[in-house]
Amino acid sequence: MSTPKFYQTAKHLFPQKTNQEIAKLVCSTLINLNSTNKKIPPSLISYINPQITHLVLSNPLVPTQSCLTFFKFLQENQCINHQKPNLESYIVLFLRLFNARKFAESKNVLNNIVANDALRKPFLEIVSLCRGLSCGNNLLQKCGVRPHTIDPCGSAFPSENHVEHKVMGKILDMLFRVYVDNMRFKEGLEVFEYMRNEGFVIDYRSCMVYLLAMKRGKEYELLIEFFEKMVEFDVRITVYSMTMVVDALCKVGEVRKARKVVDEMVSKGVKPNVYTYNTLLDAFMKKQDFVGVKEVLMTMEKEGFDLNVTSYTLLIDGYCNFGNVKEVERLFREIEGKGVEADVHLYTSMISGCSRLCNAKKAFSLFDEMVDKGLIPNAHTYGALINCLCKAGQMKAAEVLLNEMQSKGIDINQVIFNTMMDGYCKQGNIDEAWRMQKIMEGKGYESNVYVYNIIATGLCKLDRREEAKTWLFSMVDRGVAPNEVAYTTLIGIYTKEGNFVEAKRTLREMETKGVKPNTTTYNTLIDGYCKKGMMKEAYKLKTVMECKGLIPDVYTYTSLVHGECISGKVDDALKLFNEMPREGLVPNVVTYTAMISGLSKEGRSDDAFRLYDEMIEAGLKPDASTYSALVGSLHG
Repeated sequence: MSTPKFYQTAKHLFPQKTNQEIAKLVCSTLINLNSTNKKIPPSLISYINPQITHLVLSNPLVPTQSCLTFFKFLQENQCINHQKPNLESYIVLFLRLFNARKFAESKNVLNNIVANDALRKPFLEIVSLCRGLSCGNNLLQKCGVRPHTIDPCGSAFPSENHVEHKVMGKILDMLFRVYVDNMRFKEGLEVFEYMRNEGFVIDYRSCMVYLLAMKRGKEYELLIEFFEKMVEFDVRITVYSMTMVVDALCKVGEVRKARKVVDEMVSKGVKPNVYTYNTLLDAFMKKQDFVGVKEVLMTMEKEGFDLNVTSYTLLIDGYCNFGNVKEVERLFREIEGKGVEADVHLYTSMISGCSRLCNAKKAFSLFDEMVDKGLIPNAHTYGALINCLCKAGQMKAAEVLLNEMQSKGIDINQVIFNTMMDGYCKQGNIDEAWRMQKIMEGKGYESNVYVYNIIATGLCKLDRREEAKTWLFSMVDRGVAPNEVAYTTLIGIYTKEGNFVEAKRTLREMETKGVKPNTTTYNTLIDGYCKKGMMKEAYKLKTVMECKGLIPDVYTYTSLVHGECISGKVDDALKLFNEMPREGLVPNVVTYTAMISGLSKEGRSDDAFRLYDEMIEAGLKPDASTYSALVGSLHG
């Protein structure tokens, strides 16, 4: 018999029966369910409605597990959608499971309430139902709870005057976690604040669940706000919750505030661990705040924390990116002296450091040492070693490594392809760079803006400027948006051609497209003006960049010094040169050479040699241009 026909027959079998009578029949069947008879006769569900479901689930004589079986049956049976349990039925079942200490099942029921749009209600309504159904329906006495715990109102849970407050706190805590699990952070926060205002105990472990969910969702601002509420409400703070908020503050750039939080928590007895300090080290390094780095290292030493492998990896990466060669060398010596057992990540960082130091021999020594220890190099390790070889101009050796990593089943990533192309371009071998680009695209990688910039720069170095322009224009045709480097390269081409109209138009286009010119962009145009003796335009552009919040650097001043010397205004050049230290800038070899050349052409050989001596004392190594300028002063 089909289900619809069965329901019609059932209605004739149970004419004019009340909800209570039908509920009693269903309860009788559920009470008698056993391991051999697990089926609910269809005749019993033909008249079931939400009210009957509520009565059945509230009956204390029906075992809790049977209630759960009945409930799941109603949920899963697609033929009885109109008889699905309502919110009150969900709450009754939740309370029974919770009271029976079946916490996993009760949490699942609560999760269904929160995740189901049809059942979704404000949390205060859910709390009100929990209290009303537990007290108003006399569930406790009916469910056979021990007499000494029975509340006068006959609640399924003792009332607020006895232990219900504690039980209600646990229910709220579970509701809080369920909201968090469903990414309903606003409602979760409402539960948290309600618990605080009503004097419920807040479990710090549940707060950790909230913090972790915030971190996974990258909701750092909300994470920080919640942590502040935890502190305000005297929730227990652990090293893990503290480290999470430190990480969040660092992610949003509030590194100093993160350090302050650590100090405040230490004063409250919460001690940081190495991971906390490494989080701070990483953040200070990324901001190039080396004062902050030293403060953290001094604190770690004072507190008896040794730097671990992660600490050294962060420090080497940071100093490498900044170009602090001396500090990288010092860290290398420290690692060797302390006998630190390096992992693949630290070895990779050290090899990258060798690349920065232009020490290919040391890089290969570290690579061999790593392999001898049984560590398996990954794509990043090979990438660091290939970068070292490319910088040294050893492209044949780089190709050997490229083949080796492929033979070991390690795929070449886009960074390595870009490194190889850059290496070929620096050697003037554009054809090989294009060949590498084709191989890269054949492996499914698209040529991005960095690929176009690398090859355009290579073409410019070969004075193939027209090809470079065509190449950059083709990038746009292929749907790749130029970045500040691409625009700066194009501006550089126009300035070398003396086409300042197009250079300025490109600068305006750049800003119109939402790409912000950086100091290098302005320096490129300023240098072009200076080499053509257009000093008025150069100074005007310097003012523009300063108004935009960009600070002139050593290259800005070097161009201006060179320009004044070309224009024969050596004293103005000297004023700029002497201004540099006051601005915190250290003249480089090019700056000194430009100044020495200008003085030499004026026949001021004494001043030229004085600057030469100053240059040597500063630890700078003169190049051929410097010596040529000095020789010129002798012939002047």
